[in-house]
Amino acid sequence: MSSRPHSHDPTGHDPTGHDHSGHDHSWHDHSGHSHERGDREQDTRALKIALALILAFMAVEITAALISHSLALLSDAGHMLTDAAALGFSLVAARLAARPARGAMTYGMGRAEILSAQANGLTLIVLGGLIVYGGISRLIHPPHVTGGIVLAVALVGVVVNLVSVRVLGGHHHDHSGNQAQMSLNVEGSYRHLLSDLFGFIATAIAAGVIIATGFRRADAIASLLIAALMLHSGWNLLRRSVMVIMEAAPKGIDPEKIGQTLAAQTGVSEVHDLHVWEVTTGFPSISAHIVVDAGHDCHEVRRGLSRLLADEFDLPHSTLQVEHARAAQPPISIEIVAP
Repeated sequence: MSSRPHSHDPTGHDPTGHDHSGHDHSWHDHSGHSHERGDREQDTRALKIALALILAFMAVEITAALISHSLALLSDAGHMLTDAAALGFSLVAARLAARPARGAMTYGMGRAEILSAQANGLTLIVLGGLIVYGGISRLIHPPHVTGGIVLAVALVGVVVNLVSVRVLGGHHHDHSGNQAQMSLNVEGSYRHLLSDLFGFIATAIAAGVIIATGFRRADAIASLLIAALMLHSGWNLLRRSVMVIMEAAPKGIDPEKIGQTLAAQTGVSEVHDLHVWEVTTGFPSISAHIVVDAGHDCHEVRRGLSRLLADEFDLPHSTLQVEHARAAQPPISIEIVAP
């Protein structure tokens, strides 16, 4: 029998003729992991702090944008309004994701975070498109911009967003102090704030140019640069969230390599129906059907493969379905009895 990993019908039917009934199933309840609860509590606390900072500054920025007639400043103000909404969505999603699995929701509501990230990506793309339209119009007909007000507000905005970005991004470290993976939900809000940070820097530079040279189109150019960053961030979030929803293998995980490694282990005759997906950020899962050579303990082989997946591929959430290969049948002996 081949030791290659096979990709078979996802319904579980094996065209090689293996019987899939009566397999040993390893069931694990993953709803109560304390480290996941702790991460989400930290996320919620960071999101609340960032939301308070954004709301406190947003009203000041909108007022200054209207007084100074700055599109770059007004685009930042509009983006900060979406930041506040994004942070609010992320807070709701984090609370939903923290609920334990129950009833029909066997994975809990962890994918609420992915839906939040997708919404954040869409708002970045839509808002970026609107700013491109306004920026092109102002390139053609540049309005008068009060550079002093724009510069002052932009510098304050840099400080506020630096603090917010630090709050959201600074607490993601593992037990060894290394940078840990940020949830896609928090990353959606983080991308909003990061694009605002660079936007304020661009706006401050544009204001300085206007004050020094009187070049009014600098404001529109800065707004177009901000829009480009927003479109890039929005597309990246949208693409990654769609990959999770479509249950693609997580980034950095090669299903073919995993299948070959499993099939090469002692006692393993065949690997097929292998699927790797991501329930939500930081929750990769794998399932596979393992055929074990006759004479080997299928339960011990399964336990060994589970340890292998956790240690070498960082896949602690595994469901392996095992069965013994059919033992070789002795030749049929036919005895002819003389009449």
